[in-house]
Amino acid sequence: MKKQKVYLAGGFKSDWENEVKKCSDKFQWINPKDKEFKNGERIVMNVNEYGKWDLHFIKQCDILFVYVERTNTSCIGLCCEAGFAKGLGKTVITILEPNHETIKDAYLSFITQVSDIVFENLESGVNYLKSFGI
Repeated sequence: MKKQKVYLAGGFKSDWENEVKKCSDKFQWINPKDKEFKNGERIVMNVNEYGKWDLHFIKQCDILFVYVERTNTSCIGLCCEAGFAKGLGKTVITILEPNHETIKDAYLSFITQVSDIVFENLESGVNYLKSFGI
């Protein structure tokens, strides 16, 4: 059976995506952090190239897994990715941690409008994601 592709949208400062990847080997993971290196060497992309890469692989995925960490300073990119994925009819699973450090929670709550389901912690979101790996 073909593995479902899961695009991992979230911050780059922690290793949250490695925790998500541990949930099942029944998924094919698309991790934006992977685009930064090829054959062990850093690839430098401008904002336009970076965004095109993201949008290309969101088109390829089955599920967008969005992690809005309370310490993520921007969240702009992942909010755009979530809206784009929803517009394409993708399943969007969002973890929206409360008490964000730099953005008012009321502003970030808009992402729930383009999410199929929302959790407040990574563990709950990962447990839900597992149900798709049948």
